[in-house]
Amino acid sequence: MKVLIIGGGGREHALAWKLSQSPRVKKLHAAPGNAGIAQVSECRPVSAEDLPGLLALAKELKADLTVVGPDNPLAMGLVDLLQQHGFRAFGPSASAARFESSKVFAKEFMARHGIPTAKFGSFADSGEAQKFAQTIHGPCVVKADGLALGKGVIICQSPRDSALAISQMMDKKVFGAAGERVIIEEFMQGEEASIHALLDGKTYKLFPSSQDNKRVGDNDTGPNTGGMGTISPVPMVSSALMQTVEEKILKPFLRGCAADGLEYRGLLYPGLMLTREGPKVLEFNARFGDPETQVLMMRLESDLIDALEAVVDGRLADTTLKFRREAAVCVVMSSGGYPGDYAKGKPIRGLDDAAKLPDAQVFHAGTRRSGNDIVTAGGRVLGVTALGADLRAARERAYDAVARISFDGAHCRKDIGGRALRFMESNPGSECKA
Repeated sequence: MKVLIIGGGGREHALAWKLSQSPRVKKLHAAPGNAGIAQVSECRPVSAEDLPGLLALAKELKADLTVVGPDNPLAMGLVDLLQQHGFRAFGPSASAARFESSKVFAKEFMARHGIPTAKFGSFADSGEAQKFAQTIHGPCVVKADGLALGKGVIICQSPRDSALAISQMMDKKVFGAAGERVIIEEFMQGEEASIHALLDGKTYKLFPSSQDNKRVGDNDTGPNTGGMGTISPVPMVSSALMQTVEEKILKPFLRGCAADGLEYRGLLYPGLMLTREGPKVLEFNARFGDPETQVLMMRLESDLIDALEAVVDGRLADTTLKFRREAAVCVVMSSGGYPGDYAKGKPIRGLDDAAKLPDAQVFHAGTRRSGNDIVTAGGRVLGVTALGADLRAARERAYDAVARISFDGAHCRKDIGGRALRFMESNPGSECKA
């Protein structure tokens, strides 16, 4: 079959890499792709947000399945458009993608259906938002309602911080239309975890647990980014906790969708905070996470295309996902200055050397080919990912691969997986199977 992947980041490279291994995929295309995706797929220069261009491409290719990676085209209705023209597409409709494209919609849904989350208020007026923020004693979180490339969340330690965050979003519009409405919620303490589940409107299938590191600097310092590295599995997420997630979050989510007359088909990724009261939802995402997809695809043993088709066709209950027992670690190499201003076009060296390591894979996020060179073309450049017998071994192999790669201004966190290892050392009987 012919498969078209929409997007050009690390998530899409991981999906393309996994799909290219399927004996059922005869031809793989990507729009727009990147230099890494081009190694396993034919890339076409069509933007992921050019819906008419993508529809025309699907018609030209006679695509049997289109896999939509990023959040924006989902929110814009790409899946709806393709289906209206008779094409099969993986991903939620624009209506269902509101769980990510509108934090207000998602929070109100959770409140309505008893899904645990932080106490919150939503505001379209900056003055009202400022008044509410001043009533919160202790840290709070200010979130832009709409999509902001993973950066529209500001943790505020003081009333002055929250006042500045609200002003930046609502008055100065640093996130554009995404910040016209904001959510202000209590700050939740605990470890974060990423839960991924395929949904076909009736049932779900879980991926193993993973954990992203959002802050740009070691020890979780500096501003939020799209993600600086991931691990899977997460030792803090036991089988018992995963069962709680199913009972308190996934099952109520499906019941809530049914009650609201909303069908959700695609990938649902609740970002969780593991609090003393149990897991609570930080936010819902309507697509695979990035860089979570990199570690999940490394661990996925079964054929991805079978699972994606089962979602599209509404027969997920008949599908089994199989995963490798090994742990996986992804370390993101970013451009100097990210998530602020950064230079592009820096030649990347050592990719072939890193590729020689067994059970290591370099997923491209922001790259392009320039003559004989592969050069930087984004803030997050590479997701250097490795498997290992356990978390420590996977981490060592990933950082070994990182050490073989260089480009001007390259930056990465040195502590990906560090908190998990310390947790395991202080909890020697901790389970790490989820």
